[in-house]
Amino acid sequence: MVKRRHRGMERRIAGERMVTLFRLAESEALRRHPGRARRYVELARRIGMRYNVRVPAPFKRSFCKKCFAFLLPSVSARVRVGRGRIVVTCTACGAIQRFPYTREQRTRRASRTPTQ
Repeated sequence: MVKRRHRGMERRIAGERMVTLFRLAESEALRRHPGRARRYVELARRIGMRYNVRVPAPFKRSFCKKCFAFLLPSVSARVRVGRGRIVVTCTACGAIQRFPYTREQRTRRASRTPTQ
């Protein structure tokens, strides 16, 4: 008799493996091994696509969507802040990612109390 695979368990294990691979990619990027870090990111994405698991939220912005390099500020990425957005430039391929941060600005302004 053929044993059926439990999809929920497969997806949970896939998520755990993705987190492990992203942490390995981060450590390799810190050690200045960009090729190895890129390979770990590619493997994590491939696992996610196979088991239909999203990239974990803490790692969503941590790699280049074009060349899959792991992005570390001042090591493999240039980060600039201005005009309501964060601009991250990959130093490997030159791809630019822009992230808005107007919500954070709004909450900071709202939390300030008027002086007088």
